[in-house]
Amino acid sequence: QVQLVESGGGLVQAGASLRLSCAASGRTSSLYSMGWFRQAPGNEREFVATIKWLGGSTSHADSVKGRFTISRDNAKNTVYLQMNSLKPEDTAIYYCAAKTGFGSGFYVGAARYNSWGQGTQVTVSA
Repeated sequence: QVQLVESGGGLVQAGASLRLSCAASGRTSSLYSMGWFRQAPGNEREFVATIKWLGGSTSHADSVKGRFTISRDNAKNTVYLQMNSLKPEDTAIYYCAAKTGFGSGFYVGAARYNSWGQGTQVTVSA
């Protein structure tokens, strides 16, 4: 199993930036990809971005493309989400997720991920 701990959320004004971090521990050698999802009150969990652990190729949701960037530091077993030009509609709890084992392509469905962090709140005021 892989354990995940997020950090970096907070309250910011529209247009500001935040960087979320997610530290992985445990069976990190089995990682295929890691992702960020978010969930606003009354909404389903929504895909934000994902990165392949080997190679580092990425995929971002259309709603954040050009504003958010996912990256990883393999030596630190950490994935990041740099969020720029934040909007009030970005307000949500952000979750880090890990998919281990065999994989192919990018996974945007939450059900495909094996491990989840506890979430970190991001609030963007107008």
